[in-house]
Amino acid sequence: MFEFLVTTSKGLDELLAQEITKLCPQLSVKTKPGQVLFTGEIEQAYKICLWSRLANRVMLKLADGHVDSAEDVYQITSSVNWTSHFSVNSTFVVDFVGASHCINNSQFGALKIKDAVVDQFNELFESRPSVSKIEPDIRIQGRMWSDKLTVYLDLSGSSLHQRHYRTKTGLAPVKEHIACAMLVRSGWANDQQAPLVDPMCGAGTIAIEAALMAANIAPALKRERWGFTRWLQHDATLWQSLLDDAKAQIITPNCVINASDIDHGVVSIAKENADAAGVFSGINFNTIDACKVIPPKGHTTGYIVSNPPYGDRLSEITALLPLFQAWGASLKEHFKGWNLSLLTSNRDLLRSMKMFAHKEYKLMNGKLECQLVNFALDEKNCITRETSLNNNDFANRLSKNIKRLSKWLKSEDTNCYRIYDADLPEYNVAIDRYGDWLVVQEYAAPKNVPEAKAKRRLHEVIVALPQVVDVPAEQIVMKVRAQQKGKSQYEKVSQKQKMLEVFENGAKFKLNLTDYLDTGLFLDHRVTRQLVQRRVKDKDVLNLFAYTGSVSVHAALGKARSVTTVDMSNTYVDWAKENFALNKLKGPYEFIQADCLTWLERHNNQYDFIFIDPPSFSNSKRMDTTWDVQRDHVALLRNAVKCLRLGGEIMFSNNLRQFKLDEEGVSKLGLTIQDITQKTLPEDFKRNPKIHGCWVLTLNA
Repeated sequence: MFEFLVTTSKGLDELLAQEITKLCPQLSVKTKPGQVLFTGEIEQAYKICLWSRLANRVMLKLADGHVDSAEDVYQITSSVNWTSHFSVNSTFVVDFVGASHCINNSQFGALKIKDAVVDQFNELFESRPSVSKIEPDIRIQGRMWSDKLTVYLDLSGSSLHQRHYRTKTGLAPVKEHIACAMLVRSGWANDQQAPLVDPMCGAGTIAIEAALMAANIAPALKRERWGFTRWLQHDATLWQSLLDDAKAQIITPNCVINASDIDHGVVSIAKENADAAGVFSGINFNTIDACKVIPPKGHTTGYIVSNPPYGDRLSEITALLPLFQAWGASLKEHFKGWNLSLLTSNRDLLRSMKMFAHKEYKLMNGKLECQLVNFALDEKNCITRETSLNNNDFANRLSKNIKRLSKWLKSEDTNCYRIYDADLPEYNVAIDRYGDWLVVQEYAAPKNVPEAKAKRRLHEVIVALPQVVDVPAEQIVMKVRAQQKGKSQYEKVSQKQKMLEVFENGAKFKLNLTDYLDTGLFLDHRVTRQLVQRRVKDKDVLNLFAYTGSVSVHAALGKARSVTTVDMSNTYVDWAKENFALNKLKGPYEFIQADCLTWLERHNNQYDFIFIDPPSFSNSKRMDTTWDVQRDHVALLRNAVKCLRLGGEIMFSNNLRQFKLDEEGVSKLGLTIQDITQKTLPEDFKRNPKIHGCWVLTLNA
């Protein structure tokens, strides 16, 4: 009798124990997380190697012992008669799993085992077997748990989940043994007369594993390399009899398995894999959108088992949430009475389908923590999409906003405006429309709001937007806006370069919706730019902290005598030039890349109108010191006054919510103060009157 360890992914040990008991009814098994242990004969180990659809490795225990030092690892390994297991001419490799107080590095643990093995061969034969990490003849595994080491011979060789039919894979493929676990947990494995549908089949793993089950094909039947092939105690006759018996048990399946995907190239890969597995004829493949998949003819019930995309990044989730909602609606319409099992690492994606889960199982797909979620498409779950949307507070508020703004928009000459700004505290986002695109900025949630709850609310927003605003999900850009300092709001956050041309009151602007936190146009300054345009005819204009030059464009369109645009960033100075070119503006227009504070101190040209919209705070490496608008605005204005002609105006603005203009300090500069903040608030920003402050400061003659 031998002691064996069979490993699998965490979450599957219970299923694996059931499978082993079914394969070998005489065995008594014990389970640990991701492990099943039993005492039995080599025939039973062979049978599990050949037939288990859930196991990763089958290993024979050779030695174990208590470890107080690294030397104990060497001694425990040396207690094994290695020459009875493989010859000096064989190659081998050592894997090591776990750690202890004295073995905290798996490579060191593997090295101690390897040394013990080769030293034993050297002592007996004055020769040693070679170590090979590529297809070794023998695989040894050391497993450390607490202070105990167990040394195993790996009979499986490479992991049993590798069936060797997958010539290629799609994105985020499901492992073969995980696919089998999904089929078992879904209920289909015990109800194979019912049809099986995978509408997002990817490389076809789920459908192929189902077809292997239906044909009663041993999953390892085509496997050519094993960990026991060069093992000296291998019973080749016994193994061959098991292979012959497995071949005799293959049957012609009588079930319907449909696999489809929207990607034609991926479906082609799935077909190649099915052919390599020998089950191509048992699967109906199709290229179709999952939302358009319908049940096989003549079947009113069955199983849908799939591994849909998870979405790792916010931009991916933005596109996936509406897809899942639409898919959920389609399932409710066409698959009522069916069972649905979906694997995901993002449970919130499945929540957008608006269905109640019947059962959930935690498991690992590789290193990714996942859940297999089962749904019954019954009366309770088959609620229409419209009903769900009508019960969404955010969707209702957004609809009201759009209706209210529609009247105002008729009098406006722009296609970019704000449609929502945290109107409901629980939906803490700002949403701006730029032509046929939406930019959603998620404000960082307060610390007292659980992260999971904030994420669910954001997902509700993403789901509702395409329907309420009639903008495709792929034209919705998601951003997260935390409290910013300095020019961090201008730093790159992506490299997609989604450029868009918009218009505003006779001007055109080039925007970048994806690569920066801001897009290139501050919508709350729309009215401010109009006021600038009306005030600067035949005047020399200076635009400081100019960003992408939108104020400069309006000044030029207002027939200013000259326009000087200054910003610290080369990128934004070049962007301003492009905006001028877009509006076909040619004339006495100067663009300067410089630190505005230093430039202004050293500059003595005279201007009739100066526009200043500085950041709240900055500690840029290009500056000699830090900048704080509350602390430093009077000093800034003092330098600006030196460049201002008598009777000239400074339009000063900033978006620090708590900012207070030092009226006494400003008045001492000879400036008359006019607060025009309320006049500069556009209709779409009036909900938030502190979005910015704006003053006209006139130099007394």
